[in-house]
Amino acid sequence: MTTAYLNRIATAVPEHDVHDAFVVYAENMLADPRLRMLFGRMASRARIAHRYSFLDPQKGSAHDAHEFYRLGNFPNTARRMKLFEQSAPVLMRKAVDRLWLNEKERSGITHVLVTCCTGLYAPGLDFEIVDHLGLSADVERTMVGFMGCYAAINALKLARHIVRSDPKASVLMVNLELCTLHLQETQDLEQVLSFLVFADGAAASLITACEQGFALDSFKAVMVPETKGLITWKIRDLGFDMLLSGQVPGELGRALHEGELMSERDGIDLWAVHPGGRSILDAVEKGLELRPDALAASREVLSCFGNMSSATVMFVLQRIMQQARPGQLGCAMSFGPGLTAETMRFHAV
Repeated sequence: MTTAYLNRIATAVPEHDVHDAFVVYAENMLADPRLRMLFGRMASRARIAHRYSFLDPQKGSAHDAHEFYRLGNFPNTARRMKLFEQSAPVLMRKAVDRLWLNEKERSGITHVLVTCCTGLYAPGLDFEIVDHLGLSADVERTMVGFMGCYAAINALKLARHIVRSDPKASVLMVNLELCTLHLQETQDLEQVLSFLVFADGAAASLITACEQGFALDSFKAVMVPETKGLITWKIRDLGFDMLLSGQVPGELGRALHEGELMSERDGIDLWAVHPGGRSILDAVEKGLELRPDALAASREVLSCFGNMSSATVMFVLQRIMQQARPGQLGCAMSFGPGLTAETMRFHAV
């Protein structure tokens, strides 16, 4: 059976670092002084230094974040989707161009996969990619939509199926999210804290049968029973509305500790864990009883970029790929609605 390989990864974020500005903005949004104090304390413990957005925290700019998110007059879904349609292709082109596809690789692309849960339109990003790269009109396009943070693992699974069924296939995968497009005006501290970690980002990857990068060995989904309500993502009148329960880290850590991965972890050298937040990483480290430095790449991505939903695990894999030694075994893991952990076993070649 043909083996599929994740050959290389490129990443990109918008130009505006909004983390510090958001902390100030969110504190001002909370009317209760006690909640403001608690939010400030939690923000200082989040282990996030930078998050990037296509929205500009400086007033008076073309994409003025303060004008877009004016208290008492937050934008409706139509306005948010209009900005997505304008801004998502810009970030996509930045990521795809950094993949540095040569002419042979570009002409050889047979499939385009796109993951996104923060915006949609048609013809969409898949067509934008084909046009930008000048790909053949018969390239097969697939959108993996609204699956949240674990979508990239599912897209890699699909890419593996494609390459294993046709060794000549060449798959271009793009994971793109504009999470900052969906801030909500609220006095609910748990919801405001969920906005504290999310950011915009994109990744582009090439998956082929060429023996280079990471071999995609196997995939497994782990669903935690009776936790469907802990993470939800629904389209409403004022954008996409997220619920991210504070119970998620505890339930996730317990499920990992009691699951099959616990007995298999000793053979794994490389951990590419989706940094959904500091508490998520702490729960994985504790649940699987990992060494203190096992999630270093994930913690670095969280600090430098925040949580970019489906693109984030690819940022982690990119860092690990730059340092991995041939033969090392790895496990990638992302979490999302369900409550579900999507896992991928791989090894460096």
